[in-house]
Amino acid sequence: MLGKKPTESEPRGWPVAAGALGAAGIFVAAALAVMAGLVATGALRLVPALLGVVVLSIAALATAFRQKRRQEGLRMPDVSPHGSTPFADEHFLETILRGLADPVVALDRDGRILAFNAKAAQIAPALRRGDLAQIAFRVPEVVEAIRRAREEGEPQRVEFSERVPLDRWYELVVTRLIFEAAAGQLPRDLLLMTFHDLTPLRRVEEMRADFVANASHELRTPLAALSGFIDTLQGTARDDPAARERFLPIMQAQATRMARLIDDLLSLSRIELSAHLRPETPTDLVSIVRQVTDGLETLARDRDVKIMVKAPPAPVVVLGDRDELLRVFDNLVENALKYGASGKRIEIEFANGKTPEGGAEVQVAVRDFGPGIAPEHLPRLTERFYRVDVAESRAQGGTGLGLALAKHILNRHGGRLSISSVLGKGATFTVHLPIPKAGTGISANQ
Repeated sequence: MLGKKPTESEPRGWPVAAGALGAAGIFVAAALAVMAGLVATGALRLVPALLGVVVLSIAALATAFRQKRRQEGLRMPDVSPHGSTPFADEHFLETILRGLADPVVALDRDGRILAFNAKAAQIAPALRRGDLAQIAFRVPEVVEAIRRAREEGEPQRVEFSERVPLDRWYELVVTRLIFEAAAGQLPRDLLLMTFHDLTPLRRVEEMRADFVANASHELRTPLAALSGFIDTLQGTARDDPAARERFLPIMQAQATRMARLIDDLLSLSRIELSAHLRPETPTDLVSIVRQVTDGLETLARDRDVKIMVKAPPAPVVVLGDRDELLRVFDNLVENALKYGASGKRIEIEFANGKTPEGGAEVQVAVRDFGPGIAPEHLPRLTERFYRVDVAESRAQGGTGLGLALAKHILNRHGGRLSISSVLGKGATFTVHLPIPKAGTGISANQ
């Protein structure tokens, strides 16, 4: 009977085996009858006839069992307690989804939730088994994609965004899957919802657009100034030596500003290209800081600022690119001289510390005693072209890229930059760099 299940004492493949043996038996009986007729008429001797029957019987049985094995191989394994396909068991399905890297939700043909993994629950905390998918995903694009996948049977791809609690963008692919069921049962339909997080890509696109807009603006300002001065010198001030003497230094300053901006942009691009390559050259931080302070001594004297370095007498060795680390400390000390000069002193101090992972690191703090920085500006100081005071930054010749460069350089070295400040009491910029296992830290008696 169709759909009959084997009993506990009856092997699972018994109906197929019985059918195969029956067909073989009929074939052997027919062969035996033919052989008997040939022997009775004298056309064939008894011994060859018996041998022929044996050979034909063995061949028939072998063929029958091969057909049986082929049929069993094509049949869907019946492993669930109710005789349905494995995917009809929600626990089995949930085990599969749990091993997938992407957020995935499985729905039945009516759009009700059968199973989902933990990453899907992070996207939609309202997911509940047995509920309709539109209860958890209250997004029109998602609901429409589910409907179209169910009705048309074709994969549906949509993009949608979530604004709460944070801005995030996702791509959803809804695929309809049909699994053949055991004999006597209907095929099982599933809708598989697979999510891909597009947030990092969208943020990179926004950053690129902001970067192009800011870079264009920063270059346009000195170019406009140069163009205006050139027009003036070619026109009304053509024969005016006093105007020429006044305008030429300004033009030189604007040209220098553009050159610094282009140099910073090229340096930033070069560092980003090699961000995945960790420097492996042993470098002494003490000598780097000494070189930077010696080079800025003239600027410090002009600003009437005293630079105090509290460094150990022995070298402090890290793995790094000397030129890049020179640029980091040059930028930090120069910023302190320009924006914290009112405090009349700058302190640079070395100390031991621990990385977030618990490893050893060296900390070099550059502290000024100027006006300080308001708390709302601190998280954004390392963004490209971000300035606390745009007018003052431009007056000091800043490009708005110095701290962004410092952050990227330190990231490439496996370090980081921390910033703290109190209004009216100055700011502290601390460089954190890991110390190699065989490297030299700062001893307690230094």
